[in-house]
Order: sequence, then structure tokens, then C-alpha cells
Amino acid sequence: MPKTPNPWQTPRVILNLATYRGMQRGINQLADAIRPTLGPLPRLVLTTNARLDHPELLDNGALIARRVVQIQDRQADVGAMYLRNLLWRLHETAGDGTATAAVLFQAIYNTGLRYIVADGNAMRLRQHLEAAALFILDLLAERTLQIEGCARIARLAETICYDQELGEELGEIFDVIGPYGRLEIRSGHGQRLERQYVEGSYWDGPLFSPHMVSDAIRQRALLEAPAILISNLEVREPSELIPLMEAAIGAGSRSLLLIVKALAEPATALLLLPPNRARLLVAAVKTPGADTTSIRDFLHDLALLTGGRPFLQEAGDKLEQARPDDLGRARRAWADAEYFGIVGGQGDPVQLRRHVAGLRAAYGAADDPRDRKRLLDRLGKLLGGAATLRVGALSPFALDLRKEQTIRTAEALRGALRDGLLPGGGVALLDCIPALEARFRAAVEPEERAAYNILLQAFEAPARALFHNAGFDPSATIARVRAAGPGYGFDVVSRQIVHMAQAGILDSAAVVRAAIGGAIRSAALAFTIETLVHRANPPDSSANP
Repeated sequence: MPKTPNPWQTPRVILNLATYRGMQRGINQLADAIRPTLGPLPRLVLTTNARLDHPELLDNGALIARRVVQIQDRQADVGAMYLRNLLWRLHETAGDGTATAAVLFQAIYNTGLRYIVADGNAMRLRQHLEAAALFILDLLAERTLQIEGCARIARLAETICYDQELGEELGEIFDVIGPYGRLEIRSGHGQRLERQYVEGSYWDGPLFSPHMVSDAIRQRALLEAPAILISNLEVREPSELIPLMEAAIGAGSRSLLLIVKALAEPATALLLLPPNRARLLVAAVKTPGADTTSIRDFLHDLALLTGGRPFLQEAGDKLEQARPDDLGRARRAWADAEYFGIVGGQGDPVQLRRHVAGLRAAYGAADDPRDRKRLLDRLGKLLGGAATLRVGALSPFALDLRKEQTIRTAEALRGALRDGLLPGGGVALLDCIPALEARFRAAVEPEERAAYNILLQAFEAPARALFHNAGFDPSATIARVRAAGPGYGFDVVSRQIVHMAQAGILDSAAVVRAAIGGAIRSAALAFTIETLVHRANPPDSSANP
């Protein structure tokens, strides 16, 4: 019996209309799978996961997109993966908004495709859509509201995660640590959430010896008004430490926080001698950072925070060169088996503010999620606001989902505190429609009119999906919202027309702008894709194209 050919191993070139139809099938399949998760009364989506022995019930658009790794229809798979990439990038940079972006992208692509196949100019249409996206983003920036107060932050968090307890905890935390504060999300031991605040800044860097612990109850070393040696040096001989200890004593300090890359046992023994500890209490910790770049960044931040000079192995620095002015200072320092912390660093406040401003600007301009995470981590340490939230759940599977939900909500809250808020419930998009109508009427070029007509229809799509998921008639509900005026929307929980800002139904402006901008630009680019080239897969990778 002849073997059935594997379509994924057959090289093909797909052109024009077949390309559009294939991509449209994949886009619609993935968007339709995510659409039910939009809104405060979402419907769950059932997925299967090869790593688990049971199906998953999900209401997270990004997680659903991530679970889709291949569609059997080869042309459709291109469209689905194109949309999947947009949604996952949005999830990593903004933390939320994936369902809105999926529904908006689908509406733009489906409506615009009719114009393209009717011999419209795809490249000109793309240019006008991208110009319209800039106009919309500027419009939303003008309408952005600022958020303040624990209660409003908690209300916003609840609209993102639909978990009242989690919303209240995150509202309290971000009211304390601010948009750039350090938040660690860890697994808890029970079913509830537990939060803990840490004073000052702390880094990954354990004590070299448990015998340096001075607080037996908390199992940590405590140093009052310490001098601080900042370095990535390796200390091999006890004799290397003597000039440093004399420099610290000469600076008027009774304690020293020693940050080094390695500390040999004989050098440790010198620091632990009772006569030496009586004169100078030393806590030696490992230099933070896993690679050269992160070590350099951490040492630079520590130097600015404490006013010390970093001693670098690469520069040929040695401990024997240390002088009292080279040492940093702080009000207090501590160290344990995992971390070391600094409270009240005494660096130059002007230089520190400039450095923090530079990091904030770099964070706002960064697109790579890894760069954003690295910059946020540095900002959190320098600003000194830190909290730990322990997440609990009934089962390991539920715990993983709740931790993922917490991370997503925290990222969205950071964006809201940094960039402000917009009315929720799809109202931010609906309120843009009058401006789009004015632009449509003023447009002369066919592609420009087509671009605004596409957006006029698409901007109702998220609200329609939200109302449908909650069990209401989308057309009738939108008519009621439009009649109520700008800023008003339909609260599907209370079943009333309300002023969204006054009712506390708000979305992160950063998330809304990222979702709208990403959806419009990605759909505009997709219109210019006219050819698909499928290559034959190697025999050993046919299962994972």
C-alpha cells in the first residue's frame, strides 16, 4: 500500500489569493480560540498539553496562543504563527492586552483583505494604516488619566486578573514600591497570598561563611554604618585583606561589607579571628551577577548608591590599593545565605538621580523583554522599594496558573502607574470612532479612505466580543453606549451604563496603546505578504517544523 505523503515535507510556493486565504484561515482559527477570554465574564477555553495528563481550562489569551504550536493546514499555520508571534511579544512587553489585540487584528485583516483582493494597493494601504495608528496613539495619549491611591490600583489589578484577593494584595504592594520597585513572586506554602516588604536594596550574593552571622534568630549578619568594598576580585591570601581592614578602620568604621568574587579559606579564617572581629566586624559576600555584563552593571550601581569605587579584576585593581575614600558607606547592611542588602546608601544623590533617570529612559525605549527585565531589576534595587508576594493555590497546576496570572497583572500595573490609564470595557477604542469618522470624511486618496473605513469597523470588535462573552447583544449594547456619550460604557457585571473612569473600570494606557499599535501595524504588514515558500523538512524534524 503506498505511503501517504506528508504535506509538511513537500516544498511548495503559494502565491497571491491562495496566500491570503491560507493566512486568513490560520488567523481566524487562533483569534477565535482567544476571543472568548475577553472581558470580566470570560468563557474558558479547553486546550490539551502534552506535558500534562489532563486538559487545561484557560482564560489567558497569551497562554492559549503559546499552546498552539502548529496547525495541520500548512498555509493556515503561517497566519496562526504570525498572529501568535504578535501576541507573545505583546505579553512579554506589556503583560496583558493579548485578547484585545487578537480580536482587533482579526477584524482589521478580514475587512482589509476584501479591499486587497478587489485590486487595492496593499503597500499604500499599509502606509495609511500605520499613519492612522500614530494618530490614534497620540489621541489616546491626550486622554490618558493618572492613577494614584491603593484602592484605585487594587481596582485596576482586579479588572486585569479578575481575582479580588490578588488585586487587593497587588494594590497594596504597588502603592508602596511604585512602578519600578522590585517585586519577587514566589510559591507559597498554603492557599492564600502572603506579602513581605524588604527595606532598602538587596542583591543575590550569599555569605561566604555561616560563622559571619551575628543575628542567630534571623540567621543573618547585621552591620551598622559599615564601610563597603565593591569588587569582583578573588582573595587568595590573608595578607591581601590587611591593608583593606586598616583602610576601613581608618575611615572610622567598626564594620565592613566585603563584596568579592571568591574568598579563600585562609582569608576567611583571618576575618573570623575573635580579636579581628572585635576591632572590625566583617561580612563577606559573593559579587552579584551571572555574567560579565550583569556583574559590571551591579558594581556600577552599587558604587553610585554607596559612593564607593569599584575594584575590577579586568582593570588590574588589587585590595592593597584600597584607601578610605575608595570605600562606600551606608546606614546599615545585612547578609544571609542567599542575599545581601544595603539600607541608606550614602552616595552622591545628584549622580544617583541622573543614573536612575537614564535607566528609566532606557527601560522605556527597550523592546527586548530580556533588556526590559534587566533594566527594571536594576531600577528596583536602586530605588530601594522591594516586596515579596508568596502565591498559594489548591494544586501545583493551579499554582502555576496563578503565578503566571500574578506576573501578567504586575507587569500591566507597572505600565499603568508609569503611563496612566484609559477607560476600560472597549470604551477607549469606541471613543476614537468620531475622530476616525472625521478623518474618513476628509480623506481623498482611495487607500486612505479604505484605511479609516477598516479601522472604523474594527474598533467596535473588542467591545462586541466582550458583550457577547457576557451574554449581551453586541449591536444593541454598543448603540446604548454610543448614545450615552464619551467616557461612558456598559458594565457587564452591574448591567448598567456607567461613566467608566468614575466607576473604576479602567485599563492600563500602556497595554491599550501596545495592543492597538501592535495589532494595526502587524495587520498592515500582513497585507503585503503575497507569497509563501514552504520548504521540505529534514526527515528527523518532520514532527517539529
